Amino acid sequence: MEQPLDHHLAQLNIGRIRYEVDDPRMADFTNNLALVNGLAERTPGFVWRYIDVSGNSTSTRPYADPRIAINLSVWESVEALERFVYQTVHKRFYGRRAEWFEHFGALYFVMWWVPVGHLPSVEEAVGRLEYLKQHGPSDHAFDWASASAQLWKTARCAPSESAA
Repeated sequence: MEQPLDHHLAQLNIGRIRYEVDDPRMADFTNNLALVNGLAERTPGFVWRYIDVSGNSTSTRPYADPRIAINLSVWESVEALERFVYQTVHKRFYGRRAEWFEHFGALYFVMWWVPVGHLPSVEEAVGRLEYLKQHGPSDHAFDWASASAQLWKTARCAPSESAA
């Protein structure tokens, strides 16, 4: 998907957590959220991330399933997001996702273009993911495979049968 002029990239990533956020088995994840989020905020191309009352996004539950957690952010481009995801310490935590998140059979990641300055709501983001599930990739909602990015093909973590 080609990036329109005067647009940034929004992304939503969801996952079903294995345990309550304050469970000791989630500690390595929750204790490193500030590190990973801080790194994201300092990464070239980062624009914005959704933050709720928890100081990150761990209190927001837009789905009926209360164990579905979200991550919502805006980046200057697909390439900027891709570099953060696959070329920083984030990749190490992503590789450990099976420790904290259950396998998610449905689509759990979506990207879409937003006008520069627009900060998407959680409802908008959930709607984009649902659109992708129902209609497949388009300019309205897409995934890594249909984006202009290439790094994810070689740099991504090995697929896991037990986590999304």
